[in-house]
Amino acid sequence: MKKEKFSLGKLKKIPRNQLLIGGLAGILLLVIAIPVEKRADTKEGQGQQQEAEQSIDEGMGDYAKRMERRLKEILGDMEGVGKVEVMITLKDEGEQLVEKDTSRNSQNTQEGSGETTRTNTQHQSQEETVYSSGSNGEPFVAKEVAPCVEGVLVVAEGGGNSQVAKNISDAVLALFPVEVHKIKVVKMN
Repeated sequence: MKKEKFSLGKLKKIPRNQLLIGGLAGILLLVIAIPVEKRADTKEGQGQQQEAEQSIDEGMGDYAKRMERRLKEILGDMEGVGKVEVMITLKDEGEQLVEKDTSRNSQNTQEGSGETTRTNTQHQSQEETVYSSGSNGEPFVAKEVAPCVEGVLVVAEGGGNSQVAKNISDAVLALFPVEVHKIKVVKMN
């Protein structure tokens, strides 16, 4: 087979309407390709949002694990406790209170003459979330409330001794706002 080179002479032989159709087809392909890239960006944004939600969930699990680790260290240092394992369950995930700007407006109007008087009172209230000055535009968190502890289980070598179990229970009561019947101390095998 003989290879043919592309030349302007051959381009002149193609009818104008075919060139026009080819050009329009090329433009159409460009227009179709541009939104595909933006869709990929939105999928990346959704992926980042899901990752942020997962990190929040993991953060709550991290809170329980941090508290378990700290309680385990403290109880392990107490006399008669020995080796210890701790499990803490949470009632909720905690809460972040967002700062809000509030504006209130109040207006009283009295109309009338003589014995008939009409009073009109209007109240307006508006709240707007305050955002941090950073480039990510996250809401400004005024206060974070830690998750509520539901129950505590302590498995300790000295858990069979009633005085040690009482000391463990008292220590847990001092550290966490949990009811006495939600604290269980048992002896380790």
